[in-house]
Amino acid sequence: MANFTVASDLPPLPVYETRPMPDYLPFISDFWLSLVLPHIAYWGVSMFFHVIDIYDIFPHYRLHTPEEITQRNLASRYQVARDVILEQIIQIATSAVLSLTEPKQMTGMEDYEVAVWATRIRLAQRALPSLLGLLGLNAVTIAKNMATSHPLLAGALAGGYYPHLTTQLDGVAGIEVPAFATWELLLAKAIYWLVIPSIQIWIAVCFLDTWQYFWHRAMHLNKWMYTKWHARHHRLYVPYAYGALYNHPVEGFLLDTLGAGIGYKVSCLSPRLGMWFFTCSMMKTVDDHCGYALPWDPLQHITSNNAAYHDIHHQSWGIKTNFSQPFFTIWDRLLGTMWKGDASDKYERTRTAAAKKAVPNGKAVVPDGKAAPVPNGNGKVAGPRKRS
Repeated sequence: MANFTVASDLPPLPVYETRPMPDYLPFISDFWLSLVLPHIAYWGVSMFFHVIDIYDIFPHYRLHTPEEITQRNLASRYQVARDVILEQIIQIATSAVLSLTEPKQMTGMEDYEVAVWATRIRLAQRALPSLLGLLGLNAVTIAKNMATSHPLLAGALAGGYYPHLTTQLDGVAGIEVPAFATWELLLAKAIYWLVIPSIQIWIAVCFLDTWQYFWHRAMHLNKWMYTKWHARHHRLYVPYAYGALYNHPVEGFLLDTLGAGIGYKVSCLSPRLGMWFFTCSMMKTVDDHCGYALPWDPLQHITSNNAAYHDIHHQSWGIKTNFSQPFFTIWDRLLGTMWKGDASDKYERTRTAAAKKAVPNGKAVVPDGKAAPVPNGNGKVAGPRKRS
């Protein structure tokens, strides 16, 4: 049986047979992996920052002093961990529902899909002679002149005509059919494997950012929603990594779980791409609450929306600004809600006040040589300052 379908003068498309895609890992199904991987990433990244936090390994990169964590936060670490685990249970249940509504991911059709894109590229070339004609150029004459020296370029200029490119139909001798040029297949593979997934991820990211900005801002503008839901998250004036999902369950579902789930659906991500979208979004959210401006942390250099940027929002004086999260700052820029100005003095005052409260006589004692960076509101830090 021939494994090609032939239509007109175009290269034939391969016939394909689909089969279930094998699991990533032999000891766990993709279904369960998609449920737990984002939360493994959450606690993995969180524990990294927790260790350097409790042992004060990188004091020069802290956004806040240890005294601020104990003196300013209104929720204990136990309360934070408890509420985070509750939200993660809700997220796992929601992810299970999303996964069960998706057909099982199949494989085997990839070569066919690449060939379809190669066909579209071939058909697009048929417009080149007309386009060049608008510029006063004779594409046919140009193609003939370079047919010997540059046969592939000549074929493209002639409208995707490559008479020298043929292949045998299903290996049957004597049955020659048109074939794709190497560059057409390479471009088709790039579109199928890179361009389309990148566009899908971009749509999901933009949707999630938009969803979270307007819900987040609404929860600050609406007193009822703030009091009932969002105020819990702002009990952490000094954010730390595993407090990223410290929310009221309703807010956590609306802002994070539902937003990411709809973003996954509207962008038509495959289950595997969706798994990595959820995982990377989770890691970015944790990193934005980590409390450190680490110069070698790649997640803090993707955009200006990072730990230093989001920390402004957790301060009483910056709570009406920097709503954007978790990826970009575009909505804050467009709608004028980005913090403007230098926040250095404000940070110094809160550090000094927390240090004084931490000692009985009100005089802070700070180890020599330790300093902390001072966020300036735009995702960067103004450099380290000595603790008061």
